Amino acid sequence: MKLLEKYKSIKAEYLDLSEKLSDPTVLSDQNLVAKYGKERQALEAIVTAFKKYEKIVSEIVEAENMLMAENDPELVAMTEDELVTLKHDREKLAIEIELELLPKDENDDKNVIFEIRGGAGGDESALFAGELFRMYSKYAEKHNFKIEIIDSHESEVGGFKEVIFSVKGAGAYRHLKYESGVHRVQRVPETESNGRIHTSTVTVAVLPEAEEVDVEILPSEIRVDVFRSSGPGGQSVNTTDSAIRITHLPTGLVVSCQDEKSQIKNKEKALRVLRSRLLQLKQDEEAKKRGDARNSQIGTGDRSEKIRTYNFPQDRVTDHRIGLSLNNLPDFMNGNIDKMIDKLIETDREETLKKLA
Repeated sequence: MKLLEKYKSIKAEYLDLSEKLSDPTVLSDQNLVAKYGKERQALEAIVTAFKKYEKIVSEIVEAENMLMAENDPELVAMTEDELVTLKHDREKLAIEIELELLPKDENDDKNVIFEIRGGAGGDESALFAGELFRMYSKYAEKHNFKIEIIDSHESEVGGFKEVIFSVKGAGAYRHLKYESGVHRVQRVPETESNGRIHTSTVTVAVLPEAEEVDVEILPSEIRVDVFRSSGPGGQSVNTTDSAIRITHLPTGLVVSCQDEKSQIKNKEKALRVLRSRLLQLKQDEEAKKRGDARNSQIGTGDRSEKIRTYNFPQDRVTDHRIGLSLNNLPDFMNGNIDKMIDKLIETDREETLKKLA
C-alpha cells in the first residue's frame, strides 16, 4: 500500500526529529531547535491523521470479527451500521492524508506581489484594471489580508494603466496564485452611443514576495536612477526627484516606484518588486531544468494566457481553465470570488494526484 509506505517513512523522520529535539546538544543551539521544530511541525498533521486512520482500521477489523461471531439480529444490524460509518470515515481520512502528502508549493505561505496592467482596449481596459484592483482589495479585506500599494499609474478617465501592490497574510499566495494571466471583459462602455459590446483585456501577474534570504541583490548589479514623480496627464505630484527606477544589469529587469514622497521608501518598494521578479525567474529556470514546469489544467500562470472572461451583458464570469461559469457578476466583482478560487485549488490538487498515481 503506497499510503502506508509513505507514512512509515514520515513516521521514522518524525521520531528522528523528536529524538533530536530531546538531545541536550541540540537544545543548547536555538537555531537547531528552531530548524528541527519547524520540520517536525510540518509532519505533525500527517502523523496525527494517520494515527486516527490506524485506529479506524483497527475498529473496522474488530467490528467485522464481531459480525462473524454475533447471532443477535439487533446487534448485527447495529454493527453493520457502525461498519458503514467507519468505512466512510476511513475513506475520508485517506483522502485527507493523500492531500497532506502532496508536494507542497514552497511559496504557498509567502505574501504576494500583484501587478495589474491595462491591455487591449484603451480607457475601458484601464477602468477594468481599477475594478480588478478593487475586487482583490475586497477579497483581501474579507480574509484579513493587508493591502499595500507599491506603485500606481492612474489613467485620465479613472482606473489604472498599471498598479502594483502587495497582499500580506497567512496563505496569501496559496489562494491568489491562480489569478495570473489575461482577464477579458466584455461590456458596453458608458461612452458607447450605439450600445455595441466592446472587448478589453487586463494582464495580471501574481508573484510570491521574496525575502532578502531568497534573493541576494548586490549593489554592483543594479543601476538606480531618480526622477520627478508625475500623475495622470503628466502633472507633477511633487517638486522633488523622489521617484526611483532600478535596473537590474544582469537580467535587464526594470522596476520603478513613485508612490511615496520619500526617495528611500520608493527604493525599498522597488527592491521588493525586483526581488520578487528575480525569485520568479530563478524558480522558473529551476523548474525547466527539472522538467516539471506546471502544465496542469489550471495552466502555467503565464501572464499571456487568457484565463477568465467577465461578460457583463450576460451577468457571467467564466474561468476557461476549469470551465466554471458563475452568475451574479456584481457580487463577484465585490470580492466574493471564493467559489472560483476553491474550485481552482481543488482542480490543481486533483491533477497533481492523477500525476502521482
